[in-house]
Amino acid sequence: METQQPTDLTMQNPSSEATSDQTAKSTLVITKTLEAPKELVYQVWTQQEHLTQWWGPKGMNLEVAELSLEPGGMFLYSMQAGDGPKMWGKFVYEELSAPERMVYVNSFSDEEGNTIRAPFSQTWPLELRNILTFSEENGQTILTLQAKPQNATPEEVQTFEASLEAIKQGFGGTMDNLALYLANLRS
Repeated sequence: METQQPTDLTMQNPSSEATSDQTAKSTLVITKTLEAPKELVYQVWTQQEHLTQWWGPKGMNLEVAELSLEPGGMFLYSMQAGDGPKMWGKFVYEELSAPERMVYVNSFSDEEGNTIRAPFSQTWPLELRNILTFSEENGQTILTLQAKPQNATPEEVQTFEASLEAIKQGFGGTMDNLALYLANLRS
């Protein structure tokens, strides 16, 4: 069994895109080293048959309602734990540069893809802009995700910042799901 690299779940100033202290403070950066070439890692982020096997927190079942891989296209999905209620979410793609980079805005949604408030907080940002980069080194992919509130009120940014530990745990589990899924694909 391959050894999984730990997920770096630290917040840092990710790039020159962070132009102020506030922007840097409210940007989540997650880096994960994966035992797979970047072409394969990009595929599992962009193909329905793969996404349903790993995307989301552990214990959640994912259903894909729509996957349109083009600028302005949408990944509309629902997640459900057991017999619990379905939670809907969406990515709206801004940029898809295979296999190097993906930029998308994600939100909670209804089943038609309309943006809605998060079921757990009235002050959660309606939109999070995500920049996902894939680089390869010695056959391994270094996946970096930068996420920050977009078009958010100061209160929404504050809620995001106050929730960073929970966000890190959620994404950490999702990235572990991804690493395990890739290991199973390659075995």
